[in-house]
Amino acid sequence: MRKIFYFILALSFMAGCSSRTVEESFAGKVDPLIGSGGHGHVFVGASVPFGMVQVGPTGVPQGWDWCSGYHRSDSTVIGFSHTHLSGTGCGDLLDITVMPVVGTDLTYARGSVDSIGSGLWSYADRNHETVRPGYYSVPLTRYGILAEMTSTSRVGFHRYTFPDSCGAAVVFDLRDGGNWDRPVDIHMEPVGDSRIQGWRHSTGWADDQKVYFVADFSCPFSKFEIKDEDGLFGRADFGTLSSSPLLVKVALSAVSVEGAAANMAAELPGWDFDGTVMAADRAWNDQLRRIRIYGASPEEEKIFYTALFHTMIAPSEFSDAGASYPEYTTFSLWDTYRAAMPLLSITQPGRYADMINTMIQICHRQGRLPVWHLWGCETDCMVGNPAIPVVADAIVKGIPGIDRESAYKALLTTAMDTTRGNGLRQKYGYIPFDLHAESVAYDMEYALADGAVAQAALAMGDSASYRYFSARSRSYRYYFDPSTGLVRGKDSHGCFRNPFRPFDASHRANDYCEGTAWQYTWLVPHDIEGLRDCFGSNTEMLAKLDSLFTVESPLEGDDISPDVSGLIGQYAHGNEPGHHTAYIYTMLGYPDKTAEKVREILTTMYSSAPDGICGNEDVGQMSAWYVLSAMGLYEVEPGSGLYWFGYPLFRKTELDVPGGTFRIISEGGSAAAPLHLVKVTLDGKELKERYVRYADIMRGGELKFEWQTLPSGREKRFGRLPKNP
Repeated sequence: MRKIFYFILALSFMAGCSSRTVEESFAGKVDPLIGSGGHGHVFVGASVPFGMVQVGPTGVPQGWDWCSGYHRSDSTVIGFSHTHLSGTGCGDLLDITVMPVVGTDLTYARGSVDSIGSGLWSYADRNHETVRPGYYSVPLTRYGILAEMTSTSRVGFHRYTFPDSCGAAVVFDLRDGGNWDRPVDIHMEPVGDSRIQGWRHSTGWADDQKVYFVADFSCPFSKFEIKDEDGLFGRADFGTLSSSPLLVKVALSAVSVEGAAANMAAELPGWDFDGTVMAADRAWNDQLRRIRIYGASPEEEKIFYTALFHTMIAPSEFSDAGASYPEYTTFSLWDTYRAAMPLLSITQPGRYADMINTMIQICHRQGRLPVWHLWGCETDCMVGNPAIPVVADAIVKGIPGIDRESAYKALLTTAMDTTRGNGLRQKYGYIPFDLHAESVAYDMEYALADGAVAQAALAMGDSASYRYFSARSRSYRYYFDPSTGLVRGKDSHGCFRNPFRPFDASHRANDYCEGTAWQYTWLVPHDIEGLRDCFGSNTEMLAKLDSLFTVESPLEGDDISPDVSGLIGQYAHGNEPGHHTAYIYTMLGYPDKTAEKVREILTTMYSSAPDGICGNEDVGQMSAWYVLSAMGLYEVEPGSGLYWFGYPLFRKTELDVPGGTFRIISEGGSAAAPLHLVKVTLDGKELKERYVRYADIMRGGELKFEWQTLPSGREKRFGRLPKNP
């Protein structure tokens, strides 16, 4: 009965919070389960914006769809881990797993799903699971325990309501991490009768990860003992807990046990669980309310604010509280340089500067900017130099709080690095496929990054570097085949790969990276005019771009990449290389076509269902595309500071910016009919360009789109026409 009482009490508390704040709660519009099914791989649990800790359930299964430790199809729980990835295609972390249990006859192992006694795991009652920003709860049916948790940035806070029986205990599992992660050095020990401390050093995707922890209990344990010969499981016994729930606080540090203890003292010295839940809710509301949308349906509000929520799980804080300068981690840059980082430059300029400074520090330590940095480790995952567009963008935008000279030096150092195929490129002018795998993808990403370096050089007054990197940014032309209108691999003798298979999507085993020739042909956002010259004319380029969205052909190859998803013709929205492609129409002078495609993607590739994201969330990138595109803007060319026009999904959007409020108004036209963009005004003045500058957004003001319904089959141009029409 006591278990049922506390379960009802917990639900009543959450319902009370919702009823008091339903009118003004932006967090209440979020559904963290969106993306927890399908291949979304999102984190499900409790966290605060950009927090080091993401505390939530970890299931028994491992594999691609359990990269975050949770999948909606599964209801097993091995415990509640304090670090999780969100939306990645690789699995790691899931450190310091805590499992409340009842009884002594237990097997201290992960176990297997075909036998509940094979490990500590329990089924979770998903029908009574509560998930909202900053709070998670679920009943564990095997033990009759209600598990609740919330978080500060560096501390996970648990509340366990045990049944009215003896044998209550909490087990610390330092063995089980994410997928191929494995421990290499672990330690845990009691300090008195209400604290446990230790560390978990592991290797995996992050090959030298160090997590230190301190755990405090609200009542003393009767004993603490290591339960296996390798010291990977430790059990704290509490006997019968009949008067109140057991509270557990677990603080983390990437530096030391002392750092974890200091983080506990700084962020969560007391035991007010409900107050911590409300503080986390306020933290999310403070961030989510920075963008306000008007004229959206409840369904659209849920999708939009969940997307915005997903963009603020990572990058996550990595330094201890009170550190001399903040550091961040979980930089999924090949994904996030495209939309997530440009969005954060608007919504989080202060944190954005700290993230840029972190990247500069990483460059100082490892000799080049990060590629995919995770908990102090360089994974070198994915292709190109994806930090360059982000750092160059910060220089061009004049982000306050960064050392532009140090940032620029890091750009030049990284751009001239000769590892990861870049040395071949500097030797041959392109990367030959017979000397390097995924040659086209690597080279085109390097070319894009060079274009961003050129923009930064221009902003820094370095004309020589501007000319050099501008020329190098055109290396993609080596791959363009006029006979097919597509890019294709070329060997070290200058010959195209034969036979040519334009629909080949073999996973990371062709000349591309998680893509095909159809998708990579358009990865030239920094030189659209140059790409148009490759096609020969505006007309021919437009025809080929149209065909991208209409060509019907199945993907080919062995082990077809699951990332090539969300298809419209051969456009693949489920993976990042094509995220800018619909906006090329606007750059060529046809914003009506961009509006048509963007509207289709917004309304068909995103939903409020658990499988409501058409590909991996990729640490906020899929959601950031939605947020920016729903506002009607997208920074197509990295390092430009230009946000090109698309299709505002809502009647009005307001953004809090340093200069006040930036409003985006959309008037006229029918949401169900072809649209024509009549004009766009900024503070009442008509714009001739097809973009708005970052500086104009940050000053505040009003950007107004005026549409009219366009009879089917008609097209109109807008703004200055490109050369060579």
